[in-house]
Amino acid sequence: MKIATVTLNPAIDQMVRVDNFQPNRVNRAQTLKFDASGKGVNVASFLADYGYDIAVTGYLGQANVGIFEQFFASRGIDDRFVRIPGNTRINVKVVDEINQQTTDINMPGQPPPQEAMDTLLEIIEQLADTCDWFVLSGSLPPDVPAAIYATIITQLKRQKKRIILDTSDEALREGIQAGPTIVKPNIDELQHLIGHPLTSEAEIQQAAHQLLHEDIELVVVSMGRRGAMLVEQTTTFIATPPEVTVKKTFGAGDAMVAGLVTAQIQGLSLADCARLSTAFSVGVIAHLSYELPPRDILWQYFHQVYIRKY
Repeated sequence: MKIATVTLNPAIDQMVRVDNFQPNRVNRAQTLKFDASGKGVNVASFLADYGYDIAVTGYLGQANVGIFEQFFASRGIDDRFVRIPGNTRINVKVVDEINQQTTDINMPGQPPPQEAMDTLLEIIEQLADTCDWFVLSGSLPPDVPAAIYATIITQLKRQKKRIILDTSDEALREGIQAGPTIVKPNIDELQHLIGHPLTSEAEIQQAAHQLLHEDIELVVVSMGRRGAMLVEQTTTFIATPPEVTVKKTFGAGDAMVAGLVTAQIQGLSLADCARLSTAFSVGVIAHLSYELPPRDILWQYFHQVYIRKY
């Protein structure tokens, strides 16, 4: 079983640890590190940690590509990224462990030339020969049409592939129209999509249910500390994570996507799918590293996730 992830707007994460971070003040940092990142890159990394055969594609700036090439080689990930001129963006993460807070400063990214867009679609076509699942994740770089994910979904559905979409704004709206297998908005993205605040579980469930149609089998709404809601046509489960010390918040949604893919491949029930995807997410926020914890830790979290049918 091989899985491909598509990251159109990857990033190098510059993670700065600052205890008791205060804006508008001089802050003393404890550590600084740089990591290859971007939503689909993170999903691929977690799936590789779990033992799956992974390919990655999207756009990478040629000027600072080394950190990604080293990362993919170290994880045994098949690197099929299209190289484009310039630098891959650098995003800043200020992590305050004491207050369990993370501040993100995200750059827009590098616009790809038209020929790189054509090359990307060719590579995705090639990957469909060997990959059964495709994860389309993250924001779009400047000048990329909002319909790009919809185009990719339509292309992959012709080859009967299974697709998870995790994006926002117009790219999400257009992508949903193309009918991926699973959609994973967070609560803010779902509110933006529906056009009004969602204040109760009933409203969240109703909004998620609106997204289901003949091709979209499952909508997963991540709700931060409140956990996640998984909505199928006739069944809804809410998964509440166990209490853990939150070391960082970024990567939680990407880990959830990796857990969803894993649960789908293993043929788990919807309730166990909710447990496993939440366990992946908990495993990532409870540790500062960019790696998925070992399986025994994940399965401990799995059994600690509280599930209720809605």
